[in-house]
Amino acid sequence: MSVWERLIGQDAVVAELRHAAEDESAMTHAWLITGPPGSGRSTAAIAFAAALQCPVGGCGTCATCTTVMAGAHPDVEIVRSDQLSYSTEDARDLVARSSVVPADVPWHVVVIEDADRFTESAVNVMLKSIEEPPPHLVWLLCTPSVEDVLPTIRSRTRVLTLRTPGTAEVARALQERYAVDPAMAAFAARASQGHIGRARALAMDEGTRLRRQEILRIPASLRDLGSCFVAGEALVAMATEDAASICDPLDAAEEEALQRTYGVGAEGVTKGRFDRLMGRESKELHKAQTSRRKRALRDQVDRAFVDLLSYYRDVLVLQMNADAALINDEMRPQLVREAGASTPTETARRLEAIERARLALEANGALPLVAESLLVEIKDPLVRVRG
Repeated sequence: MSVWERLIGQDAVVAELRHAAEDESAMTHAWLITGPPGSGRSTAAIAFAAALQCPVGGCGTCATCTTVMAGAHPDVEIVRSDQLSYSTEDARDLVARSSVVPADVPWHVVVIEDADRFTESAVNVMLKSIEEPPPHLVWLLCTPSVEDVLPTIRSRTRVLTLRTPGTAEVARALQERYAVDPAMAAFAARASQGHIGRARALAMDEGTRLRRQEILRIPASLRDLGSCFVAGEALVAMATEDAASICDPLDAAEEEALQRTYGVGAEGVTKGRFDRLMGRESKELHKAQTSRRKRALRDQVDRAFVDLLSYYRDVLVLQMNADAALINDEMRPQLVREAGASTPTETARRLEAIERARLALEANGALPLVAESLLVEIKDPLVRVRG
C-alpha cells in the first residue's frame, strides 16, 4: 500500500504531488495545502513528506515511509497545536528547528497542520524562511482555504486544493479499510458529509452516533423560551463532556511525563518538592492544557452546530422539492413534519443563524450565550437575537 492510498477521492492532488516528488523540476520549497475539514489536508502533506524522503517515491512499506507516516521521522517535523494561535516565540522556535540539515534523506520537511492559527507577527518571523528557505527545507502548510492565511503567505507558496470526497468514495473506504458493514458505511458517509475522520467515528463508535442523535433531537424540543435555555445549556454540557474525554487523558499523560522527568517518586522527591522546584514549568503546562481544552470545547460545540446545519439543510431540501439526497435520511419523518410546519424563508433564516453562531465561536464568543441565542432564533426565526 503506497502512501498515496491513504487519500480518498483526491486523484488530481495525488498526481501533482507524485509528480513533484519524482521530478525535481516540478518541486517547490513551500506549499499551501487547502481543503474543507475532513478532506485529508494533513494526510496529503504527510504522504507527500514520505514520498519526498522515500528512495522510490512513497512505497508505504520501507522504514522511511513507515516512520514518516507514524510521525517519528527525525527529518519530518509534524507541527500540531492545541492552542488558539501560534505566538511569535513559537514561530522563532520553529524557524530555528527548520534549519537542521538532514542526515541521510534529501529534505528536512516541516508540516504545519493549522497554518491559519499563526498571528501576523508570527507570520512575519517565518516569511524569510518560507520565501528563501535553505536548499534542504520544505514547508507544507495546511489550512482550510487560502483566505485563512495572510496574503504574504499565499504569495510565497504553491497552492494545492483538496475537495470534499463523495459519499460513495467515503463509504467504500470505510468498508475496505475498516471492514465496516455496507449499511453502516453508507450511513456514516452520508452523515459525515464527506468528513473522513467523522465518518470513521460514526461508523465505529456508538457513543458518537448517540451524541449526534441527541443534537438532532434539539429542534423538536424547542417549545418556548425556557426550553431554548435548557437545550442550550445541555448542548454546552455535552460538548464539555466530549472535550474532557479528549483532553483528560492527554493532560494526565503530560503531568506524569513532567513529574517523571524530574524524579517524582524517586527517593527523597515528593510531589510538594516537585511543585516548589518546577512551579514555573508546571504553570506553563497548565496554561497550555487550559488553552487546549478551550479549543476542544469550541470544536465540539461547532460540531453540534454543523449537525444542526445539516438538519435544516434537509428541511429546506424537502420544502423546495429539490432533487438532492437527505443527509439525515434516517430522520425523514421528523424532517417531513418540520418542513410542513414552517416556510422556506424561516428555514433559510435558521440556516443563517447557525452560520452566524459558528462565526461567533471563531470570534471567541461566550459559549452559553452563543448556544442559547442560536436556539432562540431557531425557535423563532423571525426574531433576531442580538448579543
